[in-house]
Amino acid sequence: MNKHGQLADFLQVRRGQLRPEDLGLPTYGERRRVPGLRREELAMLAGISAPYYTRLEQGQSRNASPEVLDAIARALRLDESERAHLHTLARAPKGGKPAARPRAERITTATSALLAALDGTPAIVMGRRSDVLAWNRQGHALFAGHLDSTSPEDPGRRPNMAKLVFLDAHTRDLYADWPAKARAVVGNLRLTAGRYPEDPQLAALIGELTMRSPQFATMWADHRILACDSADYEMRHPLVGSLTVTQQTLQSPQGDGPVLVVATAVPGSPSATALALLAHTTAHTSAYASAPRDPAPQYHDAEPPSTG
Repeated sequence: MNKHGQLADFLQVRRGQLRPEDLGLPTYGERRRVPGLRREELAMLAGISAPYYTRLEQGQSRNASPEVLDAIARALRLDESERAHLHTLARAPKGGKPAARPRAERITTATSALLAALDGTPAIVMGRRSDVLAWNRQGHALFAGHLDSTSPEDPGRRPNMAKLVFLDAHTRDLYADWPAKARAVVGNLRLTAGRYPEDPQLAALIGELTMRSPQFATMWADHRILACDSADYEMRHPLVGSLTVTQQTLQSPQGDGPVLVVATAVPGSPSATALALLAHTTAHTSAYASAPRDPAPQYHDAEPPSTG
């Protein structure tokens, strides 16, 4: 997994997703072998030469200026997150040296204190590969109450939210609109892969999900980018029933450390009542708290998408 291979794939796929008629380009009724824009058409829309764009798409040019990249982004109709991702993929390592491997992930004392201060509000701390580094009591109960609450403390047993979303039946059932949650997970992994192209563990995670989940493989091949900092999800919780929460992802200004994911509900709403009930229930010994739980996440291959 390297940036320039990702750049070529990204440009080819996104170019293929645009139709000439959507952009007002004449086709004169011709039949095309493949759908989507031709390289020459994309280059014309971006105001650059076709040979130069071809070299860029083939990974043979690594010095595209920010202005050229912005022109290509406009031609591809990329949104702001996708435009930033394009710039990241096109950025060559300084001095021609390979990027340093990311450091091992751990939470700081300050983050632990923040997590404790959020008592009563579901919150989890996730690493760049979506490993759960820590959670508070409500975060565990809301997102993964079927797992051992101490599992994030052991790097060998840490739950991985991307795997849970695609390979864990409990988590899949937790989201009423599972495809929306799944697309958000894939979009965030795409952004991370662009920032850390030399991360072997990230590459292994993506490879495993691609092999074991047909849904993930399809979404990953689509090259859609989704910077999901805040999103509303309807959840179907086994303890408190249906509720709608806003999941917000908070990270450092540098964007290179663990992120804090917090779930809230509209004050005074039935969903807020459900969260309060969940906090109250998990604060005491209950059937849910004492029920047998998986000591570590158990991931199972996803069923193929239904064609019915």
